[in-house]
Amino acid sequence: MLDILGSTNRNYCDRVSRRSFLRAGALGLGFAGLGTADILRAEAAAGIGSSSKALINIHLGGGPSHQDMWDLKPDAPVEYRGEFSPIKTNVPGLHICEHFPKLATMADRFAVIRGLIGNVNEHSHRTAMTGYRKQNLEAVGGRPGIGSVIAKTCDGVDEQKAPPYVSLMGKVEAGYLGPIYSPYIPDGNGRANLTMSHVKADRLGSRNDLLSKLDGLRREADQTGKMDAFDAFSQRAVDVITSGKMADALDLNKEKPEVLKRYQGDGRGRRRDNKNFLLARRMIEAGVRCVAMRWGGWDTHSNNFKTLSDQLPALDMGLSALLDDLYDRRMLDDVTVIVWGEFGRTPRVNGNGGGRDHWPRVAAAWIAGGGIKAGQAVGESDRIAGDAVTPVHVHNVHATLYHNMGINTRTQQFHDPAGRPQYLLDHRDPVRELV
Repeated sequence: MLDILGSTNRNYCDRVSRRSFLRAGALGLGFAGLGTADILRAEAAAGIGSSSKALINIHLGGGPSHQDMWDLKPDAPVEYRGEFSPIKTNVPGLHICEHFPKLATMADRFAVIRGLIGNVNEHSHRTAMTGYRKQNLEAVGGRPGIGSVIAKTCDGVDEQKAPPYVSLMGKVEAGYLGPIYSPYIPDGNGRANLTMSHVKADRLGSRNDLLSKLDGLRREADQTGKMDAFDAFSQRAVDVITSGKMADALDLNKEKPEVLKRYQGDGRGRRRDNKNFLLARRMIEAGVRCVAMRWGGWDTHSNNFKTLSDQLPALDMGLSALLDDLYDRRMLDDVTVIVWGEFGRTPRVNGNGGGRDHWPRVAAAWIAGGGIKAGQAVGESDRIAGDAVTPVHVHNVHATLYHNMGINTRTQQFHDPAGRPQYLLDHRDPVRELV
C-alpha cells in the first residue's frame, strides 16, 4: 500500500474514510482543482503563462473586540471606550490601537473595514470562510468556503506542483462541492510523508503503478462519482511528492534566522504562533492559491484588556512582518490578506472582570494586498461601535476577495448535489471603495 500522507481515520459523507484515500496516494480528495479553471483559461487566452493571485484568510477565532483594535471610540463614555488609546498611522486621519505600532507605520498598505455587518452569533470559522452560518444549505452539504471555490475554479499552477488550497487550522469543510475540494492539512504525519522515504521516484512517478493500487478502492468508490476525477489528481499528488516544493515550504529551517526573528522575536508567548504567517507566505511562494489559518483566542467575556494586551503586540509583529515580506518580494499586489473573526464584541464593558460579550450586529476587518485601494477606513460604526452607520456586508467583503482572485461572483454559479444552481453569495458586488 502506498502511503503519501498521514492517516487521519475520518469518514466523510460518502462513507469512504479519509485514511483510505490518503493511502491510495491521492494527497487527500481536496487536492485537485478539477473544475472549469476559469482564471487559467482566461490567462492563457491573454498570453499569460500562469497566475500568482492568492489569498491568505486569517480567522481570529472567538470574535475579536473590534472597538479595541480597529475602531476605537476615545470620545465614548468610559464604560464603552475601554482601556486602550488610538494612535496615528502614516495615513492622515486613520487611527488604530496603540498596541499596533508597527502596523501604524504601514497603513498606506492596508485598509480597515468598519461597520461590518452580516455576521451571526455562532462560534465558527464559517462566516470568515463562506459568508454564511453553519445551517445554510446544510441539507446538501453546506456552503463551500472560499478556498474550496478557488481550488475548483483556479486549478492551482501546474508547474509549481502545489495543492491549490492549504489549511493551517485543521478541517475546513468544502460544503456541497464535496471533499475533492477540501484543503490539504499539513499535520505532523502529512509533513513527514511529503518526503520520498523508501519509495523510489521512478516507481512513485509511474502512472500505471499508482493507478493499479486504486483498483480495489475504485470498485467501492465509483458509485459516489468521486472517482471520475481521481486519475488527474492522483498524478498531481505524485508531482507534489517528487517536486519536494511543499516539503520545502513547510520546513522553516530553510528560512533565514533573521527572517524568522522578524516574525517571532524571541518566540515566547503568542509570538510563537507567528510562524504560521511565515508558513503562509512560503506556501504561497510554492504555488498554493489559498491558505486558511487561525490566530489567537478572542472569546474575551472576561479579562478582555489583559488578553488583548498580550495578543495585540504579537499580532502586530507577525502581521507587519508578513506585510513587509510580501511588499519586499513584490507579491503584495497579487496576494490578498484578510483578518477577521466571526463577530464583534459588546460596546459596553461588562462587570465580569472587564470583558466584552458576543455582538454580531457590527464588527471590523483588516485587509491588504491583491490590488485593493489601501490607506483608508471603509464603513463606519456609531459613536459607541454598537451599530453600523455606513454598513459593509460580510458578503461584499467576500465578493472583494473573489474579485481579487479573478472570480466574478455576479455570474459564477455551481450546481449543488440536488442539481440546483447556486450563487456563491447573496450580496455579490465587491466593496466599491476597495476595488
